[in-house]
Formats: sequence, C-alpha cells, structure tokens
Amino acid sequence: MTTARHPIAPDTVVVGAGLAGLACALDLCRAGQRVQLLEASDAVGGRMRTDRRDGFLVDRGFQVFNTAYPQVKRRVSLPGLRLHPLTPGVVAHTPAGAVRLTDPTRRPREAAALLPGRALSARDLAALTALTARDTFPPAGLLTRAADRTTRSALTRAGLSAQAIEGLMRPFLAGVFLESELTTSSRFFHLVWRSMARGTLCLPAEGIGAVPAQLAAGLPDGVLRLDTPVDAVTDSGVLLADGREQPAATVVVATDPATAARLVPGLDVPATRTVTTYYHAAERSPFAEPTLMVDSSLAVLNTCVLTEAVPGYAPPGTALVSTSVLGGDTPGAEQAVRRRLAELYATDTGGWLSVATCRIDGALPAMPPPWPLSRTTRVAPGRHVCGDHRATGSVQGALASGTRAAREVLAAAETR
Repeated sequence: MTTARHPIAPDTVVVGAGLAGLACALDLCRAGQRVQLLEASDAVGGRMRTDRRDGFLVDRGFQVFNTAYPQVKRRVSLPGLRLHPLTPGVVAHTPAGAVRLTDPTRRPREAAALLPGRALSARDLAALTALTARDTFPPAGLLTRAADRTTRSALTRAGLSAQAIEGLMRPFLAGVFLESELTTSSRFFHLVWRSMARGTLCLPAEGIGAVPAQLAAGLPDGVLRLDTPVDAVTDSGVLLADGREQPAATVVVATDPATAARLVPGLDVPATRTVTTYYHAAERSPFAEPTLMVDSSLAVLNTCVLTEAVPGYAPPGTALVSTSVLGGDTPGAEQAVRRRLAELYATDTGGWLSVATCRIDGALPAMPPPWPLSRTTRVAPGRHVCGDHRATGSVQGALASGTRAAREVLAAAETR
C-alpha cells in the first residue's frame, strides 16, 4: 500500500479513512471502481488510533475489540491481530463491596457469586439469565424488529430490580454507551448484549489501531492519500484544503458527524458523547488479572490493568492502567481519578506516573429510541454519507455503514 495520487480521475472519492471509509473503499475497489480515499490526518483509523509514548502503547481512549461482530468476521483476520482476551465479565465495585458480573449462561458457577448477600437476588439472577439467553440464541432479526424503548425500560421489563440496574447494569453500560441514565436505544442494547455473550472482548497486541491498519493494507496502491484534508464537497467532486480540486462523479463522506455536517450542509447528525481516558504507569500491577472494573458511584466509568492482558503495552516491569470518565478533562480531574483508583484497587496511587490523558470528543453518537439501526447513505445524487452515526455506535455499525455506502454507490452507477 502506498499513498501516491491516482493518475486517473477516480469514479468515487471517499473522505475519511476510519472504519466506515475503509470498508467502503475496499468494497468499491473490489468491484472495479477507481477510488481515492482521502484522510486528513497522518494515519488511518479515525477514532481507532494507537500512539507510542516512551515505550507505552496508548490507544486514543480505552477500546476493546469484540470478535462476535458479523462485519469483523467478514473483514478482519483475527490471527493477524494477535488478540489477547480480557477475563469474561466485569468486577463491579458497589456499596456492598466488589462483585463479579459474568454471563450466567456461560459461567453459572461464577454467576452464583451474585446471589443474595452480594449484589443480586435470586429473582434478579434468573431475570438476567433469561435476558441473556433471549438475546444470545435466537436470530438477530428478532432483536432488530422489536419495539424500541430506553435501555432502562428494557431492563425493568426484563424483570431486573432497581438495585440490580443501579448497582450493576448502569455502571457497566455507562461505559458502553458513554451515558449514565440508560436512555440509549434498547434495540442497540440487545444487539450489544448479544455480541458480548457470543464473542470475546480482546486487546490487539499492537493496540486498537492495528484493526484499521490491517484493513488499509488491503487497499490497492495509490488509493489512500494521507494528510489530505477536504475543505468542501463541490458539484464536481471535492475541494482540498490546499486549494486543489479532485473531480469525481461520486463522493462518500465517511467522517465524524461534525465534519460530515460541515461538508454536507443540512445533514441531520446526532449529538455525540465525550469521554476522557487517563493512562497511568505503576511499578507493580494493582490487580493480577485482565479484568474490566466498573464503579457503581460512576466516579470513573471503568478501569483496567492493560498489561495483564498485553504485557507489551508497557516497558518491562511496568503496569499500564487505563481509566475512563464521562466528559472532558477538567482541572483536578486526574487527581480525583487517582484518589478513586486508590480505593478501587486498595493501593497507594500517589507514585503512579501519568502517561497520557486522551479526551475523545464525539467518541460515540447518542442513540435514543427510536433509533434506526441502519439508514440509507444516499443524501443527494452522487453524494453519500456513512459512519457509525448512520448506523450504530460500534465497530459493527461503522463497518456496516461503509458496506452499505459501497453497495448503494455501485447500484447507482449501474443506473447511470
């Protein structure tokens, strides 16, 4: 793969080399189209980027890779990512103490730890088991056709008590949806719950950026152009930031929602969620397993000792701890996070080194009900918009939207 300019005017210009743009460009190339994939930054991936800092591998925000997504199975070589699994389930810190939330359909013995005296009543555990089974085993179409409501309403209708929702489900799902009131579409929740039950949450050996990098490696030479920001979509193609024009019959905007709204005036885009991830280095691991911890107080969304899964994320003899909070980084926030981590891990965090602070604006689209799980990418003749904000806020959603964009571009080309 190189990033040289295509010598012939392309059939389609794709703006943005995140997952959606990569999926779209790959499918169009395989169909025989001449494609230019224009990326404003110095690498592919969009929000899925990994930086190297003083011997540490730091993702731009805590991100895990789910092996169960259909688009992942179709497009990604899992062995090539050298995936390291996290422990199934999470450890939730509640007022009653730390409890382990695990899939009761896969690990019934561990799920028993949630019974009375811990976090769940026997009725709650039965309701959670039934919910997981209903989401896991039937065809996914049953979930996508169900009535849409808030996730909180869906959990209540499933029979979970307020204690179970507030103490376990809300803190866990807050880190998934990046909102703490469980107002996200229940249809999306059920699909996420299904994917978690059917798949494995992993960390790639080279960081989450290895996923888009692998996809980009499949592009033909000359398709990808990095460091090429687009200022405007024009009647004849796109106008680059350097003043040059790139003509194309079709333009696909595969950027974040804010950029898409700028390039396509009048485009309806959702609100987005912001998250900040703090990375700390410790001389010793504060928790001897690769397990996600969640905090029922929501002082932090979640925390994980990444090097318990992938030792190579840090220099030898050092532990790398990732901790995420809702919203942006504010004065004093890092110190507050450090104090809460001392309580969660029952250790002194005063000597931990601050490795990086990553604020991710627009980390996920807000997805209130009723939320369309997929929508057309065509916004005008020869103009398309794709991305997770046009589907679901997930790797699956981004790839599926890019796939749909390519399909609709090709269908339109056949009618011209």
